Amino acid sequence: MNDDTRRAPRRQVAEQVPVTDTMAEAVIGRLGNVSETGMLMICSVPLTPDGNYQFRFAIQGPSGQPVQVDVGAHLLWIEQSNAPGQSWAGFRFLTLSREHRDQLRAWIAEESSAV
Repeated sequence: MNDDTRRAPRRQVAEQVPVTDTMAEAVIGRLGNVSETGMLMICSVPLTPDGNYQFRFAIQGPSGQPVQVDVGAHLLWIEQSNAPGQSWAGFRFLTLSREHRDQLRAWIAEESSAV
């Protein structure tokens, strides 16, 4: 993994942001933290090691309205959490449109400027 991807600014996500597997059309977890290059997800379903996924999640847009973000992601690692039936999973984004990347970057910067 490229060290630069781990250095990308991350937003810790305290609110409940569900993540949908768009192929299964089912919520499979929620965001733990996110950068423009990847995310940590708290999963509630089993995942395929080293698998590729298509996800959708909503972030707050510039006017406060929800903005849907679609990403293609590669599962880098997965670990069982202390809660039964849940796991932590780290993903690297493979695809993310320029528009969604810009919106995600602004949302992440918004948290940084609030600190």
